[in-house]
Amino acid sequence: MMIKKSKHILGYLIEKSNRKRTSEAEENVLNDFMHSEYKTPEWDTPTMGNKEQVSEKIYAGILKHIDQKERPVHYLRYIAAASILLLLGLGILLKPKAGTVEKMLTFTTMQAPDSLKLGDGSTIYLAAHSKFHYPAQFTGATRKVQLLQGNAFFNVAKDAQHPFIITSGQLETKVLGTSFHIQLSGKQCHVAVVTGKVNVTTATASIDLIPGEEASFEAEKLTRQKADKALLNNWYKQDITLNNVPLEEVFSLLHYKYGVNFQLANTTIPDTRVTVFVAQKASLESILQQINYITYLKFETYGNTVKVN
Repeated sequence: MMIKKSKHILGYLIEKSNRKRTSEAEENVLNDFMHSEYKTPEWDTPTMGNKEQVSEKIYAGILKHIDQKERPVHYLRYIAAASILLLLGLGILLKPKAGTVEKMLTFTTMQAPDSLKLGDGSTIYLAAHSKFHYPAQFTGATRKVQLLQGNAFFNVAKDAQHPFIITSGQLETKVLGTSFHIQLSGKQCHVAVVTGKVNVTTATASIDLIPGEEASFEAEKLTRQKADKALLNNWYKQDITLNNVPLEEVFSLLHYKYGVNFQLANTTIPDTRVTVFVAQKASLESILQQINYITYLKFETYGNTVKVN
């Protein structure tokens, strides 16, 4: 008799809710389970499990208790909670999600470097003329992002349970928590490690890198080599003084920091030695003026290309 009555109460609440005739108190009871138990009005299969199976399990448990004699009136609350799950299973009250979809954002830099902090605590420093694609909030077993264009330094927050994966062109870089650079230009890509260990893979090859090593992907081939010295400079968040170095090293640093390529009028220019101060927030133009003052070289900028005469 109690079971029949409980089914009657369940059906009664469902029917009233479907006809939008429930009182505010009844709606509060119906909604209470989802909000208090899962902190959400929608069913999320990856975190909550299969809704049909959960419905059957909870409802069976409730009937088992109700089948015992003279249960107190407050069991109505749990019957109502079961009704929510059954409604979810039937797709009547709430429409279930087909799957959890991450909201994706794109961060683009223009003439100057910039940075952003991700939801997991990782910090990404982007060179000028770079583009980065990332989720507003990480969900699932991995933390996936994408470097679409340019140069970036990654300071990844440690999380052994959720690997951090960066797609850049044909390369996939996988880490747990470390710092490294990625440079993407057309079909060429370079990954240089500063701290920790990094795995770089393509469709046909895989390389593990340690600090000071660089993976280079050019002409469809992945190789390992010593990292470019300029990549190991802390260009992304500190002032840098390059003391009595070849201009080639200065141009390399400016290439990573500002995303520009240098076209040289003659082959002797790279060997010219200079001392240059590169402030963290300095503009490319101010650095070129500084070099011009020292060397009398002339610079002409066309988009992402700098001609040196």
